[in-house]
Amino acid sequence: MLAAAALLAGGCGSGDQETAPAAAPEGADDQLVVVALGDSITAGNPGFDPDPAQRRALGFGDDERSQYEYWAERANRRLEILNCGVFGERTDEIAARLEGCVEQAAGAEALIVQGGINDIAQGRPLADAAAALRGMVEQGKQLGLEVALAEVLPWNNGHPLADKPIAELNRLIAAIGREQSVAVLAFHETLEDPRRPGLMGETLTSDGDHPSIEGYRRLGELTAAALAPLATD
Repeated sequence: MLAAAALLAGGCGSGDQETAPAAAPEGADDQLVVVALGDSITAGNPGFDPDPAQRRALGFGDDERSQYEYWAERANRRLEILNCGVFGERTDEIAARLEGCVEQAAGAEALIVQGGINDIAQGRPLADAAAALRGMVEQGKQLGLEVALAEVLPWNNGHPLADKPIAELNRLIAAIGREQSVAVLAFHETLEDPRRPGLMGETLTSDGDHPSIEGYRRLGELTAAALAPLATD
């Protein structure tokens, strides 16, 4: 199982200095292939998008540091993460891509499921979003993958109206984690400003919707810590 430490907040480090890649233990060559499935938070918007066509069409940047997968791979060089995030998708749309994304990642052993904020933004029932997330967790397990489920982030531009549904969906996500015995990545607490509940810290968001590079770094280091037990001999 993924580490219980994944349930804890990240908050690793501060400032904009890049973290040096962790040295892999001597003689360790095996990579842990992970599929990161989700919406714009997984894609790395607005500073990055894995699809060049999306970058051109939506005006996103090409700074690879603007994705949590980049920082997770730097924190543990055994990780090889396929960025399978798509801007604007609801959980039902994300679920429709799961099998195809796993097929793209030859030898995949783990799956990170992230999504839900677009369901809230579009007024979709929280129960439906939770059901889609649960279905993705179950499907991943059926495919023989270790699965982790990410919380919904604070949404500065939706505050304060979105705070309650985000909190409720995160409670449902925690329940899925317990029911399915999968790790829940504490994305919300990692980026929430303790002095301003319901908001990402000012330096941790780029536009009020998405993390900044520093925010993605913190999410990536949290993710690497959660995957650490799998990325060892």
